[in-house]
Amino acid sequence: MTGQTTIDKAGPDDGPPAAPSGAAPGKGLRGHPWFTLVTVAVGVMMVALDGTIVAIANPAIASDLGATFAEVQWITNAYFLALAVSLITAGKLGDRFGHRQTFLIGVVGFAVASGAIGLSHSIGLVIAFRVLQGLFGALLMPAALGLLRATFPAEKLNMAIGIWGMVIGASTAGGPILGGVLVEHVNWQSVFFINVPVGILAVALGVWILLDHRAENAPRSFDVLGIALLSAAMFCLVWALIKAPEWGWGSLGTWSFVIGSLVLFGLFALWETRVGEPLIPLALFRSVPLSAGVVLMVLMAIAFMGGLFFVTFYLQNVHGMSPVDAGLHLLPLTGMMIVGSPLAGVLITKVGPRIPLAGGMACTAAAMYGMSTLEKGTGSGVMSLWFALLGLGLAPVMVGATEVIVGNAPLELSGVAGGLQQAAMQVGGSLGTAVLGAVMASKVDRDLEGNWAEAGLPPLTPEQAGKASEAVQVGVPPVTEGTPAQIAAKITDVAHDTFLSGMSLASLVAAGVAAVAILVAFLTKRGVNAEAGAGVGHI
Repeated sequence: MTGQTTIDKAGPDDGPPAAPSGAAPGKGLRGHPWFTLVTVAVGVMMVALDGTIVAIANPAIASDLGATFAEVQWITNAYFLALAVSLITAGKLGDRFGHRQTFLIGVVGFAVASGAIGLSHSIGLVIAFRVLQGLFGALLMPAALGLLRATFPAEKLNMAIGIWGMVIGASTAGGPILGGVLVEHVNWQSVFFINVPVGILAVALGVWILLDHRAENAPRSFDVLGIALLSAAMFCLVWALIKAPEWGWGSLGTWSFVIGSLVLFGLFALWETRVGEPLIPLALFRSVPLSAGVVLMVLMAIAFMGGLFFVTFYLQNVHGMSPVDAGLHLLPLTGMMIVGSPLAGVLITKVGPRIPLAGGMACTAAAMYGMSTLEKGTGSGVMSLWFALLGLGLAPVMVGATEVIVGNAPLELSGVAGGLQQAAMQVGGSLGTAVLGAVMASKVDRDLEGNWAEAGLPPLTPEQAGKASEAVQVGVPPVTEGTPAQIAAKITDVAHDTFLSGMSLASLVAAGVAAVAILVAFLTKRGVNAEAGAGVGHI
């Protein structure tokens, strides 16, 4: 293949890290590795926080702007779709023009789009600016990893990625808490306005601290057709996952987009073997560890995002907690990710990624199994145990899989590798939510009618049964206004029991996915292309 980079596949998992080499470090604070880490962490925090904080604001947005349920769904879907489709292309832009530039553009654009959402007076504008948020977020995330990859020497990269993962984990898990406080005590606009001062801080630090690193053999042209094919393929795949719960997994619409995505991915792969400077050199995937890291990231996101999706409904709708209280109950998960991520970086540096990754997925599998046993009367102590175990399992996987992907790619493709890592996590999260949502829906549909009749409740018409099933899938009892208290109590019991049976099955499926990921973890090894290290002199 003309113009493609040869991927080094040599090197034992537990051998010493490759010695760094690269450009000389910048003078003073510019290019300093740890200050670079702080800078990119501030920017990444905005994007990670936005992934969960907005969900808390959606009901207030719907009420204030008169939005329908479908329109509110698109507040999340539009952002996710733009982000997932653009990540790999955005990473390539960083490889081509420099990660410092793309990071700063991403931060500025994300902050401006956030401020524009807060000033919007129609749901259409909110959705449109959410698309822009996703596009600029896609520029920012791979650039952050590219900067870390180019700045830190091999022996420090795992620690840096550990702290980076800690920021993402803490921001993602802390989103509901912060969002609940802002919506309850300020307004929904403040959820978006908060990104403006954070963005200003990130830009100020970026202009002062960040040093642009460009590999000697960085790409000098664009694979326009490759970008178009990959973007279309990702769009079809993500669109199918988003619409499957509405259309049905067996529907013609869902499978049309799934098959369309597979055809487009095939055409993309064929084209990449023919173009001189491809968007993603397919030789990249000859690295078994890198490919395993991508698969591992997808499986981890399926188990984590898919399983955790129902926990928020469990806490709020079964236990009756407020969004803030629900977020506080998830603090053991957040805390273990904050503590565990940098420790995982140290451990992976010492022993290689295989054992920590396999151990992390084992903990994740055990935690998801534990969540399958949650009941209406489960106390906070037991819940905290399983949440903490989940955080303990996720920390080494977030750090290790990221290092395996980015560290096994050559420096000139670090942006593409960062885009692959983020795209894998986004697609895995969407796939987990969609597939485990289908498992939940199927279980609820099977059990609800029998549980309803067993409780001696009046039979439902097909239309009523459909609406009741939709409510029960998120733990909400389908109690209509004016229902006698005794009947309402029975309906609530049936709804919660049925929801818990569905959540239990979904959690068991997530545990099975995590168990498969244990085997994939043994195919990984530490990065063998860590030839960067511009900041060695500062460390």
